[in-house]
Amino acid sequence: MSKIQVMDEILANKIAAGEVIEKMMNIVKELVENSIDAKSTSIKIELKDAGTRMVKITDNGIGMDRDDATLAFSRHATSKCHDLHDLFNIESLGFRGEALPSIASISKVTLKTSNKKVGTLVKIEGGKIISVENSDLQEGTTITVEDVFYNTPVRLKYIKNLYSELANIVEYVNKMALSYPNIKFSLLNNDKVLLDTTGDGNLHKVIYEIYGSVVAKKMIELSNSNDDYSISGYISYPEVARSSRNAITTLVNGRVIKNNDLVKTIVDSYHTYIPKDRFPIIVLNIDVDPILVDVNVHPTKMDVKFSKMDTLKSLIEETITTKLKELLLIPNAIVRDDTVYEEVIKNDVPREENVKDITYQETMLTFDVEDENTKYEEEKPIDTVQLQTNNIIEDKYVIKDMIPRGIVYKTYIVAENEDGMYLIDQHAAAERVNYEKCLKKILNPTIETIPLLIPISIELPRNEYIVVKNHLDLLESIGIKCEEFGENTFIVRSHPTWLHENVEKQDIEKIFELIAHNESFDKNKFIDHAAATMACRMSIKANDYITLDEAKYLLDCLRQCDNPFNCPHGRPTIITYTKYDLEKMFKRVMD
Repeated sequence: MSKIQVMDEILANKIAAGEVIEKMMNIVKELVENSIDAKSTSIKIELKDAGTRMVKITDNGIGMDRDDATLAFSRHATSKCHDLHDLFNIESLGFRGEALPSIASISKVTLKTSNKKVGTLVKIEGGKIISVENSDLQEGTTITVEDVFYNTPVRLKYIKNLYSELANIVEYVNKMALSYPNIKFSLLNNDKVLLDTTGDGNLHKVIYEIYGSVVAKKMIELSNSNDDYSISGYISYPEVARSSRNAITTLVNGRVIKNNDLVKTIVDSYHTYIPKDRFPIIVLNIDVDPILVDVNVHPTKMDVKFSKMDTLKSLIEETITTKLKELLLIPNAIVRDDTVYEEVIKNDVPREENVKDITYQETMLTFDVEDENTKYEEEKPIDTVQLQTNNIIEDKYVIKDMIPRGIVYKTYIVAENEDGMYLIDQHAAAERVNYEKCLKKILNPTIETIPLLIPISIELPRNEYIVVKNHLDLLESIGIKCEEFGENTFIVRSHPTWLHENVEKQDIEKIFELIAHNESFDKNKFIDHAAATMACRMSIKANDYITLDEAKYLLDCLRQCDNPFNCPHGRPTIITYTKYDLEKMFKRVMD
């Protein structure tokens, strides 16, 4: 008997489900997209326990007849792609015919549909059709998915906590509501309404429902076109920028897509209006002939490739920059809530555990802090001197008192002591000092807090609100006491003293975002990440001017750190050359 055998269809579908269905959001996504392709104008999504117990989608689309209702659960059965020409002119959201059979293979599915002539009720368990019956006539389709992964229980361990699963679903439905303002979306979890749009085609109303009134009032409508592309949507005023890219929504012909080049173009268009570590809120739809777009790049159909990409990028950048200029927003004159003044170590105070402040405007910031992980360009090798591993000081080495002799490129401090010469990255060194300072304060069991006479109000998108709400005890443990206040809003009653003065709201918003967008949440990692984030915001940057006295105080504080050798992101803070190293470089001694 041959060792190689063709898998039966049910087994193949279960394996395919591992690619298509990774979490509850994938089930909602596939079913909602089917409803949209069925020309629905109203889609209701009902969940039980974030979809782990039940996902129910009800639409008013065109429905199916009896034959299509059963054939829909066969793999690669689709009404949207019949030949190669169709593949290059896809306008529907789904077209592979993999979603329904994959979902049905790992759950119990009930499909009730009608094409206004006859109603059909189909029941499926584990990919097997249990029954097909006539049903009462109704408008559209209702599909109920229950007991997900009941026959593949090992997959359940990959399901995150319910709050994370629910947040992912809410975020997805938010994106679809922004994509299709002419469709009424209703989302409920355990009978609680999480989103309910009007479906009247008003995109600004949808933005209001998702982001709240504060953001909605600060959104600007735009539209423009060239020979190949037409763009429309809303962009935010610079002052409502966020600390992550998650609020940048890009669409192609109504489909939510991912394209790093587009996001970079959007962010670059704001570069003179907001700091490098802040990002606008954007809803941008691109209308284009499907022949110019390849959506068949990835199974999720979110990653796309464009023909004539340069003309699209030029159109986006020109439209956004023109709209911002029309607002007469001069970058240096903008009065923002998020104006940040950076801390740097001062030399005119006695050495203490608490590091004092000197302020530098954030507009001098040159390191780009990403939304989750800070990335830095790799150092280019120095042609004349190949730095050896032992030039980076090892942890076992105790640094003696260093005397600064100068500062190179307004970034690197040159210092010396009896052991040798040192190059110190002023930003990395300040980050290390401030990181350990913040970490000690956060971990202090008796955190000093400041009660607020006027509470800080913070409004979040619903998906972020759900996750943060589940971590209020964590926030209180680090000194941030807040409570729910109306829809999607928290009020902060007190906060720890280690937050930056005058920008406490922005710091708390950043902490909220760290919580909301970290699916595999770990308190220790969060605290470490929060301390590193705060430290980066507090610290002097490359190209910031400091005096030699200030440099001396920075070096003294660095020497007192538990780990003075690396910044919180792992880059070296200090490189050393012994006298022997220098003499070798100048050929004063020979090996």
